[in-house]
Amino acid sequence: MSRSLRFLLANLLFFAIAIGCASQLQAQSKSASQRLVLTGSSTLAPLVGEIARRFESQHPGVRIDVQTGGSSRGIHDVRKGIVAIGMVSRALKPDEADLHAFVIAQDGVGIIVHADNPVRALSREQIADIYSGRITRWSGVGGTNTRITVVNKAEGRSTLELFLGYLQLRNSEIKPHVIIGDNAQGIKTVLGNPQAIGYVSIGAAEFEARRGARIRLLFLDGVEASVENVRQGIFPLARPLNLITSGEPQGLARQFIEFASSPQVQDLVRAQYFVPANTD
Repeated sequence: MSRSLRFLLANLLFFAIAIGCASQLQAQSKSASQRLVLTGSSTLAPLVGEIARRFESQHPGVRIDVQTGGSSRGIHDVRKGIVAIGMVSRALKPDEADLHAFVIAQDGVGIIVHADNPVRALSREQIADIYSGRITRWSGVGGTNTRITVVNKAEGRSTLELFLGYLQLRNSEIKPHVIIGDNAQGIKTVLGNPQAIGYVSIGAAEFEARRGARIRLLFLDGVEASVENVRQGIFPLARPLNLITSGEPQGLARQFIEFASSPQVQDLVRAQYFVPANTD
């Protein structure tokens, strides 16, 4: 083989390897751009997880990772650029005006007790008295002469903020016996303690009750805690369920938010016992 032919073959091999490496890098870059991570509200996470699975089925190659940690984590991670989308189960505050919120559903926060508890309804004042330690036995609100176990949410949970705002209490005034994180923990705690009282997403509570969980949502100030009353706008403890971004969403994040806000997922919203945000 002549020297010139060997030189030509060597150059061809070099270019082939270079083109192959470039194609691999492009494929890796494309793969990375097709992964989306969301963090935040444990109330929203199960719904968003279902929406993500449907989105993935319609977009082969896309992978969506949904992580919990509370609404405060969602806000923190979006602001720090850790994730493109956060999940927040409350309205944004005035000092969060730098963020963009996209409502995908509505929910309420309801008071739950064990199904064996005879108490069916409480007023705002009675709940405030129970959580601040002024009422310590169920007999004080028409129940049995047993000590109340107060279950409160951990700091950083939007459910806690909404609950405290409704009762007009500070968290330092609450006298809890148990502190929990997500809705599942709250429901599990009440299931395991017939004297416990807690507060969770109405959607989560109705979902578990329909599956046989022995819990009861209490009437609040004379209004039944139900998804239907949240839909009608008459339940006093209601909230929007938001996806948030730090700016106008772009690319895959924008596609997912538009999908999560569309009629294509309203059956998933209802299946989680939430109220679709857009029913037009």
